[in-house]
Amino acid sequence: MNPVSRAAAVRTFKWSGRTDVGKVRKNNEDSFLGLQFDAREIHRLGKYGEASNAHHDFVFAVSDGMGGAKSGEYASRIAVEKITTLLPRSFQNSALGLDAGFADILTELFTQTHRSLKFFGESYDECRGMETTLSLCWFAPGWMYFGHVGDSRIYYLPAGSDTIKQLTHDDTHVGWLLRNGKINEREARNHPRRSVLQKALGGGNMFVDPQVGAVGCEPGDVFLICSDGLIDGLYDHHLVELLRSTDAQSGGKGPAQLLVEESLKNSGKDNTTALVIQVS
Repeated sequence: MNPVSRAAAVRTFKWSGRTDVGKVRKNNEDSFLGLQFDAREIHRLGKYGEASNAHHDFVFAVSDGMGGAKSGEYASRIAVEKITTLLPRSFQNSALGLDAGFADILTELFTQTHRSLKFFGESYDECRGMETTLSLCWFAPGWMYFGHVGDSRIYYLPAGSDTIKQLTHDDTHVGWLLRNGKINEREARNHPRRSVLQKALGGGNMFVDPQVGAVGCEPGDVFLICSDGLIDGLYDHHLVELLRSTDAQSGGKGPAQLLVEESLKNSGKDNTTALVIQVS
């Protein structure tokens, strides 16, 4: 990766987020977050908005909690809130276009979140066994850095392309089967063990080994972060159709709302969350 100055990589980001409890669950254990930050302060973003990265970095994240009572809901909130304490410290490096340490920064973020969840789970009966997924996109000059654990997903739809790419790996055996061509998308969707996680933050997991990576960030790119509930009702080609639809581009309902509504029509068995970031 080559260093990119902030002045040479000013972009405008338009985002929309939507979450729904679905048709079956009684409470929503999904959480999503948008933040704008520099080295001194951090601002929480609303569900919809548009802003430039001329002076700030952005981070967007989705988490899907699991556990008894409301501990899954609590776990997902801990995961997204932990982001606010660590990433601002890294702003100076990103502002200078120094990307070498992003993997260490994100790995440390996931490690600290995991430790916090383990502590609460071991200290309070109502939190025992709670765990969560976490999928995060950090937008710095010229790059989108990502970190991931679990089966929430980050998708990348490049400018001018109709082929969407799943950047993250589902931390499930079914995800491994799909990646290695053992089963197809339809078989993975209907597999009885599709939601059985092999890795998550908290719970009985001893160690954290998040997937981290980076992609160049160009005008026209679209990124989607979502919980597995969204994918339950939408295939990849549906994602492209909805993200490229006139309503999504015109800002009618917003792309996240379109995605969630369409997914609920087809499924709704789980909490359903979408967070869409459009770059211009």
